[in-house]
Amino acid sequence: MHKSILFEKRSNVSVRCTACRHYCTIPEGKSGVCGVRVNRKGELYLAVYGRAVAANIDPVEKKPLFHFLPGSQIFSFGTIGCNFACSFCQNWDISQAAREPAGGKNDAQTPHFTQLQISGKDLQPEQIVQYCIENEIPSIAYPYNEPAIFFEYVYDTAKLARKSGIRNVLVSNGYESGESLKMLASCIDAMNIDLKAFTERFYMKFCKARLQPVLDTIKEAHERGIWIEITTLVIPSENDSKAELGNIAKFIAGVDKNIPWHISRFHPDYKMQGIAATPVQTLESAYRIGKSAGLRHVYVGNIENSHENTCCPNCGKVLISRKGYSTRIEGLEGGRCGCGESIPGIWK
Repeated sequence: MHKSILFEKRSNVSVRCTACRHYCTIPEGKSGVCGVRVNRKGELYLAVYGRAVAANIDPVEKKPLFHFLPGSQIFSFGTIGCNFACSFCQNWDISQAAREPAGGKNDAQTPHFTQLQISGKDLQPEQIVQYCIENEIPSIAYPYNEPAIFFEYVYDTAKLARKSGIRNVLVSNGYESGESLKMLASCIDAMNIDLKAFTERFYMKFCKARLQPVLDTIKEAHERGIWIEITTLVIPSENDSKAELGNIAKFIAGVDKNIPWHISRFHPDYKMQGIAATPVQTLESAYRIGKSAGLRHVYVGNIENSHENTCCPNCGKVLISRKGYSTRIEGLEGGRCGCGESIPGIWK
Protein backbone atom coordinates (compact mmCIF):
# COMPACT_ATOMS: atom_id res chain seq x y z
CA MET A 1 0.00 0.00 0.00
CA HIS A 2 1.34 3.42 -1.03
CA LYS A 3 -0.31 6.51 0.42
CA SER A 4 -2.18 8.53 -2.19
CA ILE A 5 -1.77 12.26 -2.67
CA LEU A 6 -4.99 12.91 -4.56
CA PHE A 7 -7.80 12.68 -2.02
CA GLU A 8 -9.74 14.72 0.51
CA LYS A 9 -10.92 13.69 3.95
CA ARG A 10 -14.68 13.80 4.32
CA SER A 11 -14.95 12.57 7.91
CA ASN A 12 -12.94 10.48 10.33
CA VAL A 13 -13.57 7.41 8.20
CA SER A 14 -14.67 8.62 4.73
CA VAL A 15 -12.50 10.04 1.93
CA ARG A 16 -13.13 11.56 -1.52
CA CYS A 17 -10.71 10.43 -4.20
CA THR A 18 -9.72 13.19 -6.65
CA ALA A 19 -7.63 11.17 -9.12
CA CYS A 20 -10.36 10.76 -11.74
CA ARG A 21 -13.67 12.35 -12.67
CA HIS A 22 -15.74 9.77 -10.81
CA TYR A 23 -14.65 11.55 -7.60
CA CYS A 24 -15.60 8.49 -5.55
CA THR A 25 -16.54 8.96 -1.91
CA ILE A 26 -15.03 5.87 -0.28
CA PRO A 27 -16.01 4.47 3.14
CA GLU A 28 -13.52 2.84 5.48
CA GLY A 29 -12.25 -0.50 4.22
CA LYS A 30 -13.57 -0.07 0.68
CA SER A 31 -12.13 1.01 -2.67
CA GLY A 32 -13.28 3.33 -5.41
CA VAL A 33 -14.85 2.19 -8.68
CA CYS A 34 -11.35 1.35 -9.98
CA GLY A 35 -10.85 -1.28 -7.30
CA VAL A 36 -7.30 -0.20 -6.44
CA ARG A 37 -7.59 3.05 -4.46
CA VAL A 38 -8.42 1.96 -0.93
CA ASN A 39 -9.55 3.71 2.25
CA ARG A 40 -7.63 2.57 5.31
CA LYS A 41 -8.67 4.32 8.53
CA GLY A 42 -9.53 7.58 6.80
CA GLU A 43 -6.46 7.67 4.53
CA LEU A 44 -6.42 6.75 0.84
CA TYR A 45 -3.86 4.25 -0.42
CA LEU A 46 -2.89 2.99 -3.87
CA ALA A 47 -2.79 -0.81 -3.72
CA VAL A 48 -0.94 -1.26 -7.04
CA TYR A 49 1.99 1.14 -6.64
CA GLY A 50 5.08 -0.52 -8.12
CA ARG A 51 3.04 -3.57 -9.20
CA ALA A 52 3.10 -3.78 -12.99
CA VAL A 53 0.88 -6.53 -14.36
CA ALA A 54 2.06 -5.82 -17.92
CA ALA A 55 5.33 -4.33 -19.19
CA ASN A 56 6.49 -4.35 -22.80
CA ILE A 57 8.58 -2.50 -25.35
CA ASP A 58 6.32 -1.42 -28.21
CA PRO A 59 6.47 0.64 -31.37
CA VAL A 60 5.04 4.05 -30.52
CA GLU A 61 2.55 3.63 -33.38
CA LYS A 62 0.82 0.90 -31.33
CA LYS A 63 -0.49 3.41 -28.77
CA PRO A 64 -1.55 4.70 -31.39
CA LEU A 65 0.55 7.85 -31.82
CA PHE A 66 1.43 8.88 -35.37
CA HIS A 67 2.73 12.41 -34.74
CA PHE A 68 5.01 11.56 -31.83
CA LEU A 69 8.57 10.32 -32.39
CA PRO A 70 7.55 8.12 -35.36
CA GLY A 71 9.40 4.83 -35.71
CA SER A 72 10.67 4.90 -32.13
CA GLN A 73 10.26 2.40 -29.30
CA ILE A 74 8.28 3.12 -26.16
CA PHE A 75 8.35 1.33 -22.80
CA SER A 76 4.76 0.48 -21.80
CA PHE A 77 3.44 -0.66 -18.44
CA GLY A 78 0.19 -0.80 -16.52
CA THR A 79 -1.48 -2.25 -13.45
CA ILE A 80 -4.72 -4.07 -12.81
CA GLY A 81 -7.89 -2.04 -12.34
CA CYS A 82 -9.84 0.57 -14.28
CA ASN A 83 -12.41 3.28 -13.67
CA PHE A 84 -14.42 2.13 -16.71
CA ALA A 85 -16.14 -1.23 -17.26
CA CYS A 86 -16.20 -1.32 -21.07
CA SER A 87 -18.09 -4.28 -22.51
CA PHE A 88 -15.69 -4.34 -25.49
CA CYS A 89 -12.40 -4.01 -23.57
CA GLN A 90 -9.51 -5.83 -25.24
CA ASN A 91 -7.51 -5.79 -21.98
CA TRP A 92 -10.39 -6.92 -19.76
CA ASP A 93 -8.29 -9.56 -18.00
CA ILE A 94 -6.11 -6.70 -16.69
CA SER A 95 -8.55 -3.81 -16.40
CA GLN A 96 -11.34 -5.73 -14.68
CA ALA A 97 -9.16 -7.92 -12.47
CA ALA A 98 -9.72 -5.82 -9.32
CA ARG A 99 -13.51 -5.62 -9.60
CA GLU A 100 -15.02 -7.54 -6.71
CA PRO A 101 -18.26 -5.66 -6.04
CA ALA A 102 -19.92 -5.50 -2.65
CA GLY A 103 -23.49 -6.70 -3.02
CA GLY A 104 -22.97 -7.90 -6.58
CA LYS A 105 -23.46 -4.57 -8.39
CA ASN A 106 -20.69 -3.36 -10.67
CA ASP A 107 -21.23 0.21 -11.82
CA ALA A 108 -20.06 3.75 -11.21
CA GLN A 109 -22.89 4.46 -8.79
CA THR A 110 -21.85 1.72 -6.32
CA PRO A 111 -18.06 2.06 -6.31
CA HIS A 112 -17.30 0.14 -3.12
CA PHE A 113 -15.41 -3.06 -3.80
CA THR A 114 -14.30 -5.15 -0.87
CA GLN A 115 -11.87 -7.87 -1.99
CA LEU A 116 -8.66 -6.77 -3.67
CA GLN A 117 -6.79 -9.35 -5.70
CA ILE A 118 -3.53 -7.54 -6.43
CA SER A 119 -1.24 -9.14 -8.99
CA GLY A 120 1.80 -8.03 -10.92
CA LYS A 121 5.56 -7.96 -10.55
CA ASP A 122 7.57 -5.46 -8.58
CA LEU A 123 8.64 -2.68 -10.92
CA GLN A 124 9.55 0.61 -9.28
CA PRO A 125 9.80 3.99 -11.05
CA GLU A 126 13.59 4.01 -10.66
CA GLN A 127 13.86 0.61 -12.36
CA ILE A 128 11.70 1.68 -15.29
CA VAL A 129 13.62 4.88 -15.94
CA GLN A 130 17.01 3.18 -15.55
CA TYR A 131 15.99 0.49 -18.04
CA CYS A 132 14.99 3.13 -20.58
CA ILE A 133 18.27 4.97 -20.09
CA GLU A 134 20.35 1.82 -20.53
CA ASN A 135 18.43 0.70 -23.61
CA GLU A 136 18.06 4.16 -25.17
CA ILE A 137 14.27 4.06 -25.16
CA PRO A 138 13.10 7.67 -25.59
CA SER A 139 9.65 7.49 -24.01
CA ILE A 140 7.40 5.73 -21.52
CA ALA A 141 3.68 4.97 -22.01
CA TYR A 142 1.02 4.20 -19.42
CA PRO A 143 -1.54 2.07 -21.32
CA TYR A 144 -3.42 -1.27 -20.78
CA ASN A 145 -5.80 0.25 -18.22
CA GLU A 146 -6.59 3.85 -17.20
CA PRO A 147 -3.44 5.56 -15.84
CA ALA A 148 -5.44 8.01 -13.72
CA ILE A 149 -6.27 5.23 -11.28
CA PHE A 150 -2.60 4.60 -10.49
CA PHE A 151 -1.80 8.30 -10.53
CA GLU A 152 0.97 8.29 -7.89
CA TYR A 153 2.82 5.49 -9.70
CA VAL A 154 2.51 7.38 -13.00
CA TYR A 155 3.47 10.73 -11.50
CA ASP A 156 6.61 9.47 -9.72
CA THR A 157 7.76 7.59 -12.84
CA ALA A 158 7.04 10.51 -15.17
CA LYS A 159 8.90 13.01 -12.98
CA LEU A 160 11.99 10.80 -12.88
CA ALA A 161 11.77 10.19 -16.62
CA ARG A 162 11.48 13.89 -17.40
CA LYS A 163 14.65 14.61 -15.37
CA SER A 164 16.48 12.07 -17.54
CA GLY A 165 15.19 13.51 -20.82
CA ILE A 166 12.69 10.69 -21.36
CA ARG A 167 9.22 11.65 -22.61
CA ASN A 168 5.92 10.43 -21.15
CA VAL A 169 2.66 9.37 -22.81
CA LEU A 170 -0.77 8.69 -21.31
CA VAL A 171 -3.03 6.25 -23.14
CA SER A 172 -6.30 7.25 -21.57
CA ASN A 173 -10.07 6.98 -21.51
CA GLY A 174 -10.15 10.71 -20.77
CA TYR A 175 -11.35 10.48 -17.18
CA GLU A 176 -8.41 12.22 -15.49
CA SER A 177 -9.58 14.73 -12.92
CA GLY A 178 -8.68 18.40 -13.22
CA GLU A 179 -6.44 17.91 -10.19
CA SER A 180 -4.47 15.07 -11.77
CA LEU A 181 -4.17 16.82 -15.14
CA LYS A 182 -2.82 19.93 -13.45
CA MET A 183 -0.06 17.93 -11.77
CA LEU A 184 0.72 15.74 -14.78
CA ALA A 185 0.95 18.65 -17.23
CA SER A 186 4.50 19.36 -16.07
CA CYS A 187 5.78 15.92 -17.10
CA ILE A 188 3.37 14.43 -19.68
CA ASP A 189 4.25 15.14 -23.31
CA ALA A 190 1.43 13.41 -25.18
CA MET A 191 -1.90 11.65 -24.72
CA ASN A 192 -3.93 9.32 -26.85
CA ILE A 193 -7.47 9.76 -25.57
CA ASP A 194 -10.34 7.45 -26.43
CA LEU A 195 -13.46 9.27 -27.50
CA LYS A 196 -15.55 6.13 -27.54
CA ALA A 197 -18.82 7.64 -28.75
CA PHE A 198 -20.79 10.87 -28.67
CA THR A 199 -23.83 9.91 -26.62
CA GLU A 200 -24.46 9.56 -22.90
CA ARG A 201 -26.41 6.38 -23.68
CA PHE A 202 -23.32 4.65 -25.06
CA TYR A 203 -21.06 5.72 -22.20
CA MET A 204 -23.55 4.72 -19.51
CA LYS A 205 -24.53 1.41 -21.12
CA PHE A 206 -21.16 0.13 -22.29
CA CYS A 207 -18.56 1.94 -20.13
CA LYS A 208 -20.37 2.76 -16.87
CA ALA A 209 -19.21 6.37 -17.27
CA ARG A 210 -20.30 9.69 -18.83
CA LEU A 211 -19.42 11.54 -22.02
CA GLN A 212 -19.03 15.13 -20.81
CA PRO A 213 -16.03 14.51 -18.50
CA VAL A 214 -14.16 13.01 -21.47
CA LEU A 215 -14.88 16.06 -23.60
CA ASP A 216 -13.72 18.29 -20.73
CA THR A 217 -10.46 16.34 -20.40
CA ILE A 218 -9.72 16.63 -24.12
CA LYS A 219 -10.21 20.40 -24.02
CA GLU A 220 -8.20 20.86 -20.83
CA ALA A 221 -5.29 18.68 -21.94
CA HIS A 222 -5.11 20.63 -25.21
CA GLU A 223 -5.20 23.95 -23.33
CA ARG A 224 -2.33 22.75 -21.14
CA GLY A 225 -0.15 22.17 -24.19
CA ILE A 226 -0.13 18.36 -24.12
CA TRP A 227 0.08 16.83 -27.61
CA ILE A 228 -3.22 14.96 -28.22
CA GLU A 229 -4.32 12.23 -30.58
CA ILE A 230 -7.83 10.78 -30.35
CA THR A 231 -9.05 7.24 -31.01
CA THR A 232 -12.59 6.02 -31.69
CA LEU A 233 -13.32 2.30 -31.86
CA VAL A 234 -16.19 2.04 -34.34
CA ILE A 235 -18.70 -0.60 -33.20
CA PRO A 236 -21.41 -1.69 -35.65
CA SER A 237 -24.92 -0.49 -34.73
CA GLU A 238 -23.68 1.20 -31.54
CA ASN A 239 -21.63 4.27 -32.46
CA ASP A 240 -21.23 3.99 -36.23
CA SER A 241 -24.00 6.21 -37.56
CA LYS A 242 -22.94 9.03 -39.86
CA ALA A 243 -24.54 11.52 -37.49
CA GLU A 244 -22.58 10.32 -34.47
CA LEU A 245 -19.28 10.04 -36.30
CA GLY A 246 -19.93 13.50 -37.69
CA ASN A 247 -20.46 14.87 -34.19
CA ILE A 248 -17.19 13.34 -33.02
CA ALA A 249 -15.31 14.81 -35.97
CA LYS A 250 -16.89 18.25 -35.48
CA PHE A 251 -16.02 18.24 -31.79
CA ILE A 252 -12.37 17.38 -32.48
CA ALA A 253 -12.14 20.01 -35.21
CA GLY A 254 -13.66 22.54 -32.82
CA VAL A 255 -10.81 21.93 -30.39
CA ASP A 256 -8.06 21.85 -33.02
CA LYS A 257 -8.16 20.65 -36.64
CA ASN A 258 -4.57 19.46 -36.28
CA ILE A 259 -5.51 16.79 -33.71
CA PRO A 260 -5.10 13.39 -35.40
CA TRP A 261 -8.20 11.19 -35.29
CA HIS A 262 -7.63 7.42 -35.29
CA ILE A 263 -10.68 5.48 -36.48
CA SER A 264 -10.19 1.94 -35.22
CA ARG A 265 -11.82 -1.26 -36.46
CA PHE A 266 -13.79 -3.20 -33.84
CA HIS A 267 -13.09 -6.90 -33.36
CA PRO A 268 -15.36 -9.05 -31.16
CA ASP A 269 -14.05 -9.33 -27.59
CA TYR A 270 -15.03 -9.66 -23.93
CA LYS A 271 -18.81 -9.17 -23.55
CA MET A 272 -19.42 -8.17 -27.18
CA GLN A 273 -18.32 -11.29 -29.00
CA GLY A 274 -21.62 -11.55 -30.80
CA ILE A 275 -21.00 -8.41 -32.82
CA ALA A 276 -19.20 -8.68 -36.15
CA ALA A 277 -16.07 -6.73 -37.01
CA THR A 278 -16.58 -3.24 -38.41
CA PRO A 279 -17.21 -3.31 -42.19
CA VAL A 280 -14.47 -1.70 -44.25
CA GLN A 281 -17.01 0.58 -45.93
CA THR A 282 -18.00 1.99 -42.52
CA LEU A 283 -14.37 2.86 -41.81
CA GLU A 284 -14.03 4.48 -45.23
CA SER A 285 -17.16 6.51 -44.57
CA ALA A 286 -15.83 7.62 -41.18
CA TYR A 287 -12.59 8.70 -42.82
CA ARG A 288 -14.47 10.87 -45.30
CA ILE A 289 -16.59 12.32 -42.50
CA GLY A 290 -13.46 13.32 -40.59
CA LYS A 291 -11.91 14.98 -43.60
CA SER A 292 -15.18 16.77 -44.45
CA ALA A 293 -15.23 18.18 -40.90
CA GLY A 294 -11.87 19.82 -41.59
CA LEU A 295 -9.60 17.42 -39.73
CA ARG A 296 -6.18 17.54 -41.33
CA HIS A 297 -5.03 14.08 -40.24
CA VAL A 298 -7.42 11.13 -40.14
CA TYR A 299 -6.17 7.56 -39.80
CA VAL A 300 -7.84 4.15 -40.03
CA GLY A 301 -6.46 1.44 -37.73
CA ASN A 302 -6.73 -2.28 -36.93
CA ILE A 303 -6.72 -3.02 -40.66
CA GLU A 304 -4.13 -2.54 -43.40
CA ASN A 305 -5.15 0.34 -45.65
CA SER A 306 -3.89 3.46 -47.39
CA HIS A 307 -5.12 5.70 -44.58
CA GLU A 308 -2.21 4.78 -42.29
CA ASN A 309 0.15 7.23 -43.98
CA THR A 310 0.78 10.78 -42.86
CA CYS A 311 0.29 13.08 -45.86
CA CYS A 312 0.82 16.78 -46.25
CA PRO A 313 -2.60 18.48 -46.03
CA ASN A 314 -1.35 21.13 -48.47
CA CYS A 315 0.31 19.25 -51.34
CA GLY A 316 -0.76 15.67 -50.57
CA LYS A 317 2.77 14.23 -50.49
CA VAL A 318 3.32 11.12 -48.34
CA LEU A 319 5.52 12.25 -45.45
CA ILE A 320 5.45 9.12 -43.30
CA SER A 321 4.49 5.75 -44.78
CA ARG A 322 3.22 2.95 -42.59
CA LYS A 323 2.34 -0.70 -43.00
CA GLY A 324 1.27 -2.21 -39.73
CA TYR A 325 3.91 -1.05 -37.27
CA SER A 326 6.59 -0.61 -39.93
CA THR A 327 7.23 3.12 -40.33
CA ARG A 328 9.34 5.04 -42.83
CA ILE A 329 9.85 8.80 -42.80
CA GLU A 330 9.94 9.90 -46.43
CA GLY A 331 9.36 13.64 -46.76
CA LEU A 332 9.22 15.15 -43.30
CA GLU A 333 12.14 17.32 -42.23
CA GLY A 334 12.10 19.39 -39.08
CA GLY A 335 8.34 18.99 -38.81
CA ARG A 336 7.77 20.40 -42.29
CA CYS A 337 6.89 19.11 -45.72
CA GLY A 338 9.10 20.06 -48.63
CA CYS A 339 6.37 22.47 -49.76
CA GLY A 340 6.85 24.41 -46.53
CA GLU A 341 3.70 23.20 -44.76
CA SER A 342 4.18 22.75 -41.01
CA ILE A 343 2.97 19.40 -39.65
CA PRO A 344 2.14 19.68 -35.94
CA GLY A 345 3.47 16.98 -33.64
CA ILE A 346 6.51 16.01 -31.57
CA TRP A 347 9.15 14.86 -34.02
CA LYS A 348 12.38 14.77 -31.99
